[in-house]
Amino acid sequence: MSLDLKIYCLDTIDREAVPGCFGSGDTETYLNWMMHAWGQTVLVSVLSLAVALIVGSLIGTARTLPNSPLLVRLGNVWVEFFRNIPLLVQIFLWYHVVPVVFPLFADTPKLVLVVFGLGFFTSARIAEQVRAGVQALPRGQRYAAMAVGFTTFQSYRYVLLPMAFRIIVPPLTSESMNIFKNSSVAFAVSIAELTFFAQQAGEETSRGVEIYLGVTILYVISAFTINRIMAFIEKRVRVPGFVASTGGGH
Repeated sequence: MSLDLKIYCLDTIDREAVPGCFGSGDTETYLNWMMHAWGQTVLVSVLSLAVALIVGSLIGTARTLPNSPLLVRLGNVWVEFFRNIPLLVQIFLWYHVVPVVFPLFADTPKLVLVVFGLGFFTSARIAEQVRAGVQALPRGQRYAAMAVGFTTFQSYRYVLLPMAFRIIVPPLTSESMNIFKNSSVAFAVSIAELTFFAQQAGEETSRGVEIYLGVTILYVISAFTINRIMAFIEKRVRVPGFVASTGGGH
């Protein structure tokens, strides 16, 4: 079967060809629809990554605090809870259960609920990486910070976390790419992202090969872009000659 990429130039209502492939006014082509869906995918991914980085950093740091067993246990509970429930189940919980149990979320847009679900799921993985990054640092760095009079907060703020984040950029790159791919679960609650577009447009046009080919290309472009951005960051923040302590601990 030959590819018919002209499918993207068709009006989504009457299936008539649109000059230039981009519609205007009330006219929307499948190319317009796919670009909008790509924007939704990027929006969900970026917001979810922001939530994951903030929450994951806090949880991961809490799990390394000295003389704070309660915070360590609570951090462990968070990680195990979100890491051991399938992502799709968590999205359904946020969409169907959370608004019922917590009326405050009753009028929350479903995109926001998906962002929380995907963000919290990924935060458990980032928390593990932050914990590992802090514990990989030589013990002497913490002791040196204490020796110059830093409080625990200052030790983490100025010494431990800056170094930890610099050495966990590679796994953060993987998580950044994964969160973009995992955003496809948003189709399960009818958010018009790329996977939702592919499913709907494929059924409408009966040209699934062309539709899924276009969606795949956009996913590859997005993942490659994230990879290049993170590779640039890694190159800029790499610690020359740093070798993580094999003893771990803190």
